[in-house]
Amino acid sequence: MFINKSNDGKNNICGYNISLLRKAMNISQRKPADKMQIAGLDIDKNAIQRIEAGKRFVTDIELLAFSKVFNVRLEDLLYIA
Repeated sequence: MFINKSNDGKNNICGYNISLLRKAMNISQRKPADKMQIAGLDIDKNAIQRIEAGKRFVTDIELLAFSKVFNVRLEDLLYIA
């Protein structure tokens, strides 16, 4: 049987790191959502909230955009502590 969730039952492994980066920058969830929309991706504040909570899958295209929005390497988004 195919399992498409992480070991902790979340739908992504980057959400926690996105949350940490956003909080370190002291910005709301709206700010990265706005930047993602400028990049042409249909992501709103609610999507950011669901990604950070691990309730929403993140595509490779979105992951690349997040790395640009936060100015980090892809590996930084996928790092598991």
